[in-house]
Amino acid sequence: MRSSAAYEMTSGDIGRARGFVREFLSTGQSLRAWTVSGRAADVAQLVVSELATNVCKYAPGPCLLDVVSDGTVLSISMWDSGPVLPSPSPADPNRVGQHGLELVLAVCQSFELRREAVGKRVCVQIALQDSADKSPSGRTVW
Repeated sequence: MRSSAAYEMTSGDIGRARGFVREFLSTGQSLRAWTVSGRAADVAQLVVSELATNVCKYAPGPCLLDVVSDGTVLSISMWDSGPVLPSPSPADPNRVGQHGLELVLAVCQSFELRREAVGKRVCVQIALQDSADKSPSGRTVW
């Protein structure tokens, strides 16, 4: 299943993007009998919120959000017109804020940045079910 949405990415659009992902997962559960853990649904919304916040702060303007899932993994792709690729800030226990990308990297199974003819695209994948031997990101817990 796949769905897309376009935003101007003002601050109000961050909540709309979260709602879009929440509705996508809910539709998958009701129409396709997907099993989506509550934690995975929360993580998906957190990730979209963080990506959308970065667009608002650093690349305001048009933004495209694409979501695709087979019921096992949720792929989220966000395009914006900004040319600068995001990068996580160095570890600093005294830093207030700017932890969004660190959070996204910690909870996603994969993370990819791509330059486009105009702007950039951030692509992530999130496991929709939690596993007893793995963390919600899908990475093995040691």
